[in-house]
Amino acid sequence: MSAHVPGTSDLQVLHIPRMRCGGCAAGVEKAIHAVDASAAVKADIEARRVEVTTAADRQTLLTALDAAGYPAEAA
Repeated sequence: MSAHVPGTSDLQVLHIPRMRCGGCAAGVEKAIHAVDASAAVKADIEARRVEVTTAADRQTLLTALDAAGYPAEAA
């Protein structure tokens, strides 16, 4: 995987075990938008995964999701 270049958008795919309903998905989206307001977020609640097109790096997303109560890992 190549290094993230600031100012560019990358697709990040994350597994979020605690995302089990629409309210959880909304919380995940809110946490992601707190670090990148223009991120495109596509949640799959059944698979407990989210696809994020964002300029934020993966660690920033993981930290924000953990702080929001939705620990995540790379999918």
